[in-house]
Amino acid sequence: MDKETIEKFDLRQFLRSWVLPLAAEIAVLLVIFNFVINITYVPSGSMIPTIAEHSVLISLREYNTGELQRGEIYSFHSDELDKTLIKRLIGLPGETVRIEGNGNIYINDERLDEPYVRNQEYGYTGTFVVPEGHYLFLGDNRSGSNDARFWEEPYIASEEVISRAVFTLFPFSNFGPLE
Repeated sequence: MDKETIEKFDLRQFLRSWVLPLAAEIAVLLVIFNFVINITYVPSGSMIPTIAEHSVLISLREYNTGELQRGEIYSFHSDELDKTLIKRLIGLPGETVRIEGNGNIYINDERLDEPYVRNQEYGYTGTFVVPEGHYLFLGDNRSGSNDARFWEEPYIASEEVISRAVFTLFPFSNFGPLE
């Protein structure tokens, strides 16, 4: 074989051995990060103690928003604030959520147990009737969270829900699954 044939063979082998597998891996990662996993940055302390300020989380994309679970932490887009937020789901479609000044929350007149809440007694009192196809979200750090209690439009439409937070990547001291 002449030198030119050897060089072409080596180039083909290189493409087959390295470039094509690398391109395939990149394509798979792009699909995963666009349709399955979402990396979420939490800039504030609104979810303390569950999520520390400046945390980086792995979230799973939500496509079936009819099956969201109360108590789970979701990221969603707020049209009112024009940004993505992350909060805990409190009120489901059709429910009446009553918040007392001592921080107790009642869903359809049954008290909600919230062991994850910090700074529960914040003096806010209000009642929300969650419309069909919408949800009510609050931060865990009730005295330090800009959440549904203070928005002009407190309800988030189901199509605005992006993902469910499942794992903390950073800070490393909190590395692990969210509870």
